Amino acid sequence: MNRCPITYQACDGRYSAKGLQLLSRSLKGLKELPFSARELRLEAAARSDKMSIQGVQPKLSARLNIKKQQFDLVDRDGRYILKPQVAEYLEVPENEDLTMRFAHLAGIEVPLHGLLYGRGQELTYFIRRFDRNGRKAKIHVEDFAQLAELSRDTKYRSSMEKVAGLIDKYCTFPAVEKLKLFRLTLFCFLVGNEDMHLKNFSVIYKDDVIALSPAYDLLNTTIVLPRPEEELALPLNGKKNGLKQQDFVDYFGRDRLQLTNRIIDKVLLELKQLRKSWEALLATSFLSAEMKRKYLSVLDDRFERLFEQE
Repeated sequence: MNRCPITYQACDGRYSAKGLQLLSRSLKGLKELPFSARELRLEAAARSDKMSIQGVQPKLSARLNIKKQQFDLVDRDGRYILKPQVAEYLEVPENEDLTMRFAHLAGIEVPLHGLLYGRGQELTYFIRRFDRNGRKAKIHVEDFAQLAELSRDTKYRSSMEKVAGLIDKYCTFPAVEKLKLFRLTLFCFLVGNEDMHLKNFSVIYKDDVIALSPAYDLLNTTIVLPRPEEELALPLNGKKNGLKQQDFVDYFGRDRLQLTNRIIDKVLLELKQLRKSWEALLATSFLSAEMKRKYLSVLDDRFERLFEQE
């Protein structure tokens, strides 16, 4: 019995019927990507100047070809982003897919995503673009580096307090979005995501409302990097390391985001109650046994620190 890399459910073939249905109700099967991880990285390098989304990880634009039951690489108008295995770091696609699933369980909006089999059974991460509507229509999205008038090279020159200030300045309903920011900040700490720089936050413009976009680029970087030095990419309360409950709750939640005690307590309780669900999902994930052990170690440390006073 296999496990579907889109739903994690047991299945007879490579993908479950439910997994295929998530991609398209008309999809009856899905062929493997006709590339190895190395070939996908070479394709990503060759097409990099045509990609509207950049970053450290190699990325490819793709379109689902329902008739041929396959993903086709394209230079323009792709509805999906593909991220292959990274040469320098282990199991990044499996890590990102799992972490995004954790985010969904934590009440954080995420796009459709999953894993795809390629040549040699290597797994590639996919995510549906939330800035596209149909084949060609685009939805206006701006990342926080753009809002702050900073560049890719200066995306770390900010703070979580300034992120909150940009929400106040640009979002239609800032109180709603600051609650989302609080939840996302706690989540990133718990899962060891230390790379939430300004380009990993975005606002989306829909129906005359400016709001935080669905979350993306969430992964446990602590177990990816050989010697992680920070716990947050952007300082909070002047710190990137040694963060405690009082930094997140008293300082950031109450003082800076102006959230009520009732709302803060509700978010904390919801996150605390996720522990067993996350552990069960981790056990069924596509990470290796060693990476599962490392991920669990991060969760042990971060849950203890965030909820140490309870």
